[in-house]
Amino acid sequence: MVDENDLERFQPGQRLARGVARYLRSLGFVSVEEFVPTRGLRVDLMALGPKGEIWVIECKSSRADFQSDSKWQGYLEWCDRYFWAVDTEFPVEILPDETGLIVADAYYGEIVRMGPEAKLPAARRKKMTHKLAMDAARRLQAVLDPRV
Repeated sequence: MVDENDLERFQPGQRLARGVARYLRSLGFVSVEEFVPTRGLRVDLMALGPKGEIWVIECKSSRADFQSDSKWQGYLEWCDRYFWAVDTEFPVEILPDETGLIVADAYYGEIVRMGPEAKLPAARRKKMTHKLAMDAARRLQAVLDPRV
């Protein structure tokens, strides 16, 4: 469990992910941080919505962080909607217009621009939903019984 006074030990992107996860929860979504949809890719947050929708959210803490991300387009085939999550100081004009945008801090967030929908094929949705559930359950078990 994270102590509210201990947030400084987290990297800026981790603080963004925390706020975005809290915001998504208010929309009925659950999310897993640092999720690997397939070998060679790791997304900051993958979220599962109340209607089974799957969103990918990449947290960017600076211009340099965004410019060094060369894999983001490979994430599009693993979600129904794709978003960038940034703080209020981020130069949002450098983000692609055809992606979603969430502005957040360590405590909450808000969708500024909805990402366009590109529905996953049914087989991929089933695979991602199952993978999300398995990953989340493994992580929970590790917290509850760390010696396993």
